[in-house]
Amino acid sequence: GMDNVHRHEQDISKYAFEQLSQLDFLTMYGPTPDKKTAVFSFNVKNIHPHDVGSILDQFGIAIRTGHHCAQPLMRKLGISGSARASFYVYNSKEEVDVLVQALKKTTDMLG
Repeated sequence: GMDNVHRHEQDISKYAFEQLSQLDFLTMYGPTPDKKTAVFSFNVKNIHPHDVGSILDQFGIAIRTGHHCAQPLMRKLGISGSARASFYVYNSKEEVDVLVQALKKTTDMLG
């Protein structure tokens, strides 16, 4: 039921936040962890978000990149865009781990 869906989203959101927060080359945007949904906007230091998306695609990981129809926010943050990963009922913690490892490989390749 939807209670289980909500619980899973909270669990995977917490796990993803913990894992992504450990990456010193990542700048994350958005609310504090206690108010976080399973949507993560971020930038990788010195790598354009479109390049991050292209490299992750080579690892079979689909994310969104760009300004996400939020140009005023991007201007306020002083960025041209961001990368965005989202998780839901069909995702697992193992997939979070795959994203983290692929981000590390991305920085090795382009950073």
